[in-house]
Amino acid sequence: MAEKDIVKRLGSEVERLIADHERISERCRQLTEERDRLQREKRGLEERVRELDQRLRSADISTAMTGAQGGDVERAKQRINSLLREVDRCIAAIKHQEAQETE
Repeated sequence: MAEKDIVKRLGSEVERLIADHERISERCRQLTEERDRLQREKRGLEERVRELDQRLRSADISTAMTGAQGGDVERAKQRINSLLREVDRCIAAIKHQEAQETE
């Protein structure tokens, strides 16, 4: 008699564990889908930020070049020099990377 009760309890426990596993697996699938959706949204927003940042830099240069809103030639020269230095750093980094790859 006691063996039948133990077997019955074990059967019930196994059924509960299977149901828990199915419920948790479904929740995991839902969370994975949500994570993937949020990552796609994040990438889209990051791209939008890059685009807006580029537009802002272009507007800053344009403003400095035209002298509008208090911009002057000296400020435009400083901005252009800053951009040229950034380009030079990028070129140097590319050359350095290429040199490392050929070694």
